[in-house]
Amino acid sequence: MARFDSRKRQPNATGGRSVRRVVKLTVEQNLALQVMADEVGVSVARLLVESTLSQSRGETAAERHELITSLFLLQRGLAAAGNNINQIARVANTTGEIKDELHDSLEHLRATVARIDEVLESLKIVGSRHDP
Repeated sequence: MARFDSRKRQPNATGGRSVRRVVKLTVEQNLALQVMADEVGVSVARLLVESTLSQSRGETAAERHELITSLFLLQRGLAAAGNNINQIARVANTTGEIKDELHDSLEHLRATVARIDEVLESLKIVGSRHDP
């Protein structure tokens, strides 16, 4: 499964993280958490923190998973649009002609980037490094 961010750890926090929690789990619970974390592409600790904080915003784990899946689909669409633009640019560089397809591809690319921005905004959690 493609990952939006290859880093499983949370972003570094200014001043570090001084609070530590210890959670005791059964083997089954631990395995279930590991599978869920692997599906989303994060560590178990990050899964626990983000899923708990997202619930305080009224977001369920299923909704969050759906948003992340949407991001992966958008990432594929963005890559395809970029590939189309590269092919059109190659032809333009060879022939000196710019095809109408370029305008359509650029519009698709702009719409995809806008949708990615919307999904990223909805995924914000309290205390992320992107919060103002």
